[in-house]
Amino acid sequence: MKKIVLLLAASFVAVSLFAQTGKVLESLVFESQKVSYPVEYSVYLPPDYDISQRSYPVLYLLHGYSDDETGWIQFGEANSIADRGIENGDFPPCIIVMPDGKVSWYVNSHNGDDPWEDMFTEEFIPHIEKEYRIRSKKEFRAIAGLSMGGNGALLLSMRHPDLFSSCVALSAGTFTDEEIVTGSAYERYFGNIFGPKPTDGKVTDYWKSYSPLHLLETVDADKLKSIRFYIDCGDDDFLYKGNSALHVKMRNLGIPHEYRVRDGAHRWEYWRTGLYDGLKFISEKFHR
Repeated sequence: MKKIVLLLAASFVAVSLFAQTGKVLESLVFESQKVSYPVEYSVYLPPDYDISQRSYPVLYLLHGYSDDETGWIQFGEANSIADRGIENGDFPPCIIVMPDGKVSWYVNSHNGDDPWEDMFTEEFIPHIEKEYRIRSKKEFRAIAGLSMGGNGALLLSMRHPDLFSSCVALSAGTFTDEEIVTGSAYERYFGNIFGPKPTDGKVTDYWKSYSPLHLLETVDADKLKSIRFYIDCGDDDFLYKGNSALHVKMRNLGIPHEYRVRDGAHRWEYWRTGLYDGLKFISEKFHR
């Protein structure tokens, strides 16, 4: 009988350890002084967060156009992906923060009504890194996203190279100048954020100040090289032009980066697999 009890106890411990999962806190609220609305966000805490006193690296994970702070959990399964990678030893435990970017494109709107970028860099990040046990240095801070969020990860890391050690852009909503001035993308996505569409066949200076393709030319090259970039876009994705142009320009300018083209389109099946590989890439900087 004693042996049976011991075996049952050992089995219970083994199952408990095997089943360890992180904790998700969804749709929390940050009261900003810069934007006129409450900023909602979700947080993934790794499995050992509540039983340790250690501090963790952090990933800021941005959602796509028309989604919100719940998308990466509900559809992207970010928590399950993180749990699996931590259990497999493919990446270390880290905190993942998913803010609601609305349809801001993660920039300050041209008319000043919605300074999302300033809120994020000047208020939100400091708040998060005081609220949770986070190692608040560049080397332990990364940013990633899909579609609008992929473009957001690129522009935020390029405009604030002192903040982020790694950037993972999945199917980034990055457009070439030609697409902006000749296609319908500007009216569909950007008019209320960046102002009226240019009529002289050229993009505006305000557009350039946030376009990753132009930031490659205006941001100091050594600062860009201090960020590890990972760009991944499917071969059937409608955003292939901007992503491939970004790769070509980075190659020409000598900006180190990883570039992936896999079989797939603009959909969650692609981003779920991309997030796993992106977390492995980010973890190379988090490891000592």
